[in-house]
Amino acid sequence: METGERTPTPKQLLRVGFSLAGSSLFLADGCDSFCFDSEGLFIHEKLRKKVGPKFRDAVVAVLLNLDQSSPNKNTVSLFLNGVRQSPPQPIPEHLCGKPLYPTLSFKNVSVDVNLGPSPRKALPFHCHMLAGAAAADVEASPCKALAKKPEVILPVGLPSQGFFDWVDEFVEKNPGYVELSDRKILEWAQKSGLWKPKGGGSLDKPEGNFGVPALDDGSVRRVLANISPALNRSYIIGELKGNLVAADRQATLGRFNPQDFSRKSVVVMGEPTQEYKSRVQSLILAEKKQKAEQEQKRKAQAEERKRMLELKRKKAEEAKKAKEAAQKKKEGKEENGDAKEEAEETAEDVKMEEPVQVELTEEEKALSYRTSTTPDISERELTKSFAKFSLPSKEEGFEAISFAWQAEADCAALLKKWILQKKLTQRAEDLQPGAGFKETWTKWQKTIQEWRRRQADYKEPSKRKALAAKKVETAKKAMEEEKKKLMEAGDEDAAKALEEKFAQDSAPVEVNFDDLDVFAVEDVMDLGNTMPLFAQFLYEDWALLNLRAELHLLLHNFKKDLDDADRPSFVEAHLGYYYQKYFKKSWNFNQYGLAKFADLLDILKDAISVDSTSNFLQAVQTEDVTLETFLKYTEDHRRERERRVDAGDETAKLKFSRP
Repeated sequence: METGERTPTPKQLLRVGFSLAGSSLFLADGCDSFCFDSEGLFIHEKLRKKVGPKFRDAVVAVLLNLDQSSPNKNTVSLFLNGVRQSPPQPIPEHLCGKPLYPTLSFKNVSVDVNLGPSPRKALPFHCHMLAGAAAADVEASPCKALAKKPEVILPVGLPSQGFFDWVDEFVEKNPGYVELSDRKILEWAQKSGLWKPKGGGSLDKPEGNFGVPALDDGSVRRVLANISPALNRSYIIGELKGNLVAADRQATLGRFNPQDFSRKSVVVMGEPTQEYKSRVQSLILAEKKQKAEQEQKRKAQAEERKRMLELKRKKAEEAKKAKEAAQKKKEGKEENGDAKEEAEETAEDVKMEEPVQVELTEEEKALSYRTSTTPDISERELTKSFAKFSLPSKEEGFEAISFAWQAEADCAALLKKWILQKKLTQRAEDLQPGAGFKETWTKWQKTIQEWRRRQADYKEPSKRKALAAKKVETAKKAMEEEKKKLMEAGDEDAAKALEEKFAQDSAPVEVNFDDLDVFAVEDVMDLGNTMPLFAQFLYEDWALLNLRAELHLLLHNFKKDLDDADRPSFVEAHLGYYYQKYFKKSWNFNQYGLAKFADLLDILKDAISVDSTSNFLQAVQTEDVTLETFLKYTEDHRRERERRVDAGDETAKLKFSRP
């Protein structure tokens, strides 16, 4: 077995003992029961005491001695096949004098219960069995009549705002209700002896990982969902996310026929009652005390280990000295009259551990809800579903809806505000790029590829010459076709003028590229001498052109595809997620060699900005802007950057890393 693993619970287990009327159905769960088990243990709360042998295939008898005249009064003993197997074990003091009910818990075994009046195996002495007990020795508890119609309650609350503590409190106050939830299934499994590794999931949907297929694949949950409506019991559905979504609520109610169940909902939102706050503070204080006690125990154990090591060292030294003294005596070197040194072991004073004293801080006293390291709902599930959260309505099939903490209007306003706040911080997991985005982006990609090929052709002298020749040839062909039409129409003067204009236009043109007004250019592919506007683009310029186009399309199409007036855009933290979703590639800010995102915004200020109020990213240009416009902004930025570098500003240099 690997270090740190817990010893597995036996596959077959029987526990037999006593419990109070309102205790858990599981023996050894809580302080209101005590028992023996088939592993030979006596169990009460955290006490696990070996008192007898393991057993199976035996007649088991548990003797409860309440005879106040007996020397073994208020004890319980275990017998197997009529033979005592354990010394009398004292009944926990706080259970003495209370009605104790015979209780069994078992797993993977068959049990035949005999309450008397005669035992299957005689004991060494005579005593009464339960069926033969005198009326004065028993207390009859009448069964409470079940309500005419059991209830199913769906509590509705918000994540991290006390939902599960409220459910726990409700069940404590109303023990006749059974909680149905994933967390309860795991609790039952653990109380049944299954061991669950720590971590994973959320409070609403904890991960099982028991290694039991029926539990881990949700089969038990489905069976309970199908069986529970057939039983005459009242239920509380402790599902946080499911109870917040209308479709899930209706699916739950659909399993419980309104003729058989009274279907209700309780909304627990807003400022809790003082009673609830007091309970929360007591729970926080108990947790704090438990942690302090654990820390005290850890320190005490460390001190004890240190003390034992020191004692071991001292004993080793004394043994060494004794051995040396014996050797000297053997060699006759011991002086007469010397008094023998006696090693006295002084008993160290053992410090008694003082009870841990803890108290709540002012900050803790101000808390309305408990916090947990485990989230109420997983981040992924919350992101997918929070926009669907709503308050219950009678139209969904509820017979009654009550509001435990605040009025309906207050809860509605609170939920709306909560959802709006989440929209500022949560991603839209279900968002998919629309057809309009795909069409425009495909077109722009082809254009950019064409521009890059044109730049490559222009930079190669032979291809540049061919471009010029092709331009002249194309213009000449067009001129000749037009001239032919003019000649056929008898307009020789116009034809001659057209020919002269062609000769003039075909002459080499000198373009002052450095002083060119970038935004006045009509044809970015040809400034007049086959030179494109992007002739001097470097890798960084093409990267910035792509980025301008990508972010512009992303922001406009996000708004269009999501179609949510409350969420027209998103914050920087979610840029990588949506960038991946739309462009099918990772967002890598580090490749731009900049210290912070604001530096990139400064470069792309003609395409993207940040709203000062919402912190949403927003497109600067209108949706119908052309790709040529972004090309001109990129060239303008290149020129400005070049001027700054020439002036000695080294910070203007871009140092992009290539993928």
